[in-house]
Amino acid sequence: MGKDITDKDTQVVFLKQRLNMFMDLLDAIEPEEADIDDIDRLLEIIDEIELKVREFNNRDV
Repeated sequence: MGKDITDKDTQVVFLKQRLNMFMDLLDAIEPEEADIDDIDRLLEIIDEIELKVREFNNRDV
């Protein structure tokens, strides 16, 4: 596993990168061709981002 991110600025950069990757993936999906697996993966990514936000909020900095 990677090193814990404890610096608030670094946490924000990390979350922005994850959100940008999510947006890129969302833009790449063709609505007419999207299947349940694509939607499930998008939901997993949202859950992972939400988990990181909670994790960062619970850290003492």
